[in-house]
Amino acid sequence: MEKEKIDKIYRENAQTIYKYLCSLTQNSELAEELTQETFFQAIKGIDKFRGDCKISVWLCSIAKKLWYKELEKRNRHKIEPLDNMIPSKESIENKSLNNLEKVEIFRLMHNLDAITKEVMYLRLAGELQFSEIAAIMGKTENWARVTYYRGKQKIMKGMKEWKEI
Repeated sequence: MEKEKIDKIYRENAQTIYKYLCSLTQNSELAEELTQETFFQAIKGIDKFRGDCKISVWLCSIAKKLWYKELEKRNRHKIEPLDNMIPSKESIENKSLNNLEKVEIFRLMHNLDAITKEVMYLRLAGELQFSEIAAIMGKTENWARVTYYRGKQKIMKGMKEWKEI
């Protein structure tokens, strides 16, 4: 592939891939590293791109696979962070309540269908715009907004029911 075409693909998609990986990894340095690896793998396998989807969607699938490989590698070499050993000044009751709420929100998100869950993660954790989510998912911006809104409504309904218990 010509160098100009590769440069153009990188310029047009690097920020989207980086934001997508930030939403998955929650770590800007790792996201930057995986973004570079994504484009390296894409250049190596560009002949495998069939053109039946946007190139940004194809790049995101490569990025997601690289993230999964990174997770597997980290799980094999899991190290407990020091933060867990340092006592907190926050009251145990407040910490427990906040943690229970977080757990409940993630439990509710986990129960969403895979597409809605991914849209929610991209919007909340990745802080992506609806237009960027639409590009990644190969859908319209309006579809991304509606999917996010419906997921948010399900979570809010579940939280309301949880707090009433």
